[in-house]
Amino acid sequence: MFTFNWGAGATMFSAWGMWFVILAALFIFNEFSRRSKVGAFVSFIILPAILSVLWFTALKDKTYTDWFHVAKVYSALAGCIGFWLIRHWRKKDALGHITWKLSDQKWILLFPPLILAINIAEAVARDVQIGMLGLQQEMFEGQVMISGSWNYMNAIAGVLNILTITGAFGIVIRKVTAKDKSQDMLWPDMLWFWIIAYDLWNFAYTYNCLPGHAWYCGLALLLAPTLCAFTLGKGAWLQHRAHTLAIWCMFAQTFPLFQDVGKFSVDSTYNPTIYFWVSLLALLANVAVFGYMIYKVVKTRRNPYTQELYTDLRAYKEVKALAE
Repeated sequence: MFTFNWGAGATMFSAWGMWFVILAALFIFNEFSRRSKVGAFVSFIILPAILSVLWFTALKDKTYTDWFHVAKVYSALAGCIGFWLIRHWRKKDALGHITWKLSDQKWILLFPPLILAINIAEAVARDVQIGMLGLQQEMFEGQVMISGSWNYMNAIAGVLNILTITGAFGIVIRKVTAKDKSQDMLWPDMLWFWIIAYDLWNFAYTYNCLPGHAWYCGLALLLAPTLCAFTLGKGAWLQHRAHTLAIWCMFAQTFPLFQDVGKFSVDSTYNPTIYFWVSLLALLANVAVFGYMIYKVVKTRRNPYTQELYTDLRAYKEVKALAE
């Protein structure tokens, strides 16, 4: 599936060790940005403002400037800023009592599924674009790519992943406790089976369309928010995903050669059989989640886009119990 750059001096540390370093760094960064209101403000407003100037001036000949990479970094940042406001924008009276919270306004709860759907749709469009180009291990926008049926299978998986985004109006804020003062944005209806289907789809997308980057942004970048969502930050996967994606995109924009050349670069083996099976697995997983959603809709007679769908599941109840 992957080939390491032994010719450039790669070692077992550079091949595997750096992957674990990236995974740990993303996990730790997410903990910092989710637990600190000021830390998140600096990370997703101040830092990108400074970096944006560098990307389009001093680093303009090195950084990625194609539509996809630019859209990806700023859509991820938009998600982080929006989620930060949902979590922390509150008004208090003279006595310090909360009189208004942005998270209580139902219209704002359309933002998380919208930014998520846009993010997925960007990748679906890219898969279709690569498939239509008919590339045969050819260079395109800085990446060697190979087109095939896998692009279209994974595009369908992405569409299904969008369709199975349910229960957004049930988004709540995590209550403050002695152990966790993060006030995470919890999404109880976004459960483990949807997250795994998303991860499989997104990994297939990176393998199809960013084969030279999939080792890091396909594996480490997907695993970091999922680990947090299943451990310290239960129920807040989308928030974790936005935070880790934004910091990774900023890092990749600033240091593009880290992934592209040298001993830390890891490439695809460009084996069509692997491409096919990776995308097929992603498609089957998303078909299964879509089928389960339809089953629950029929059984409960609930609208999955205006109501929460999985309220009877233990995983849902565990997350809901963490809310304010």
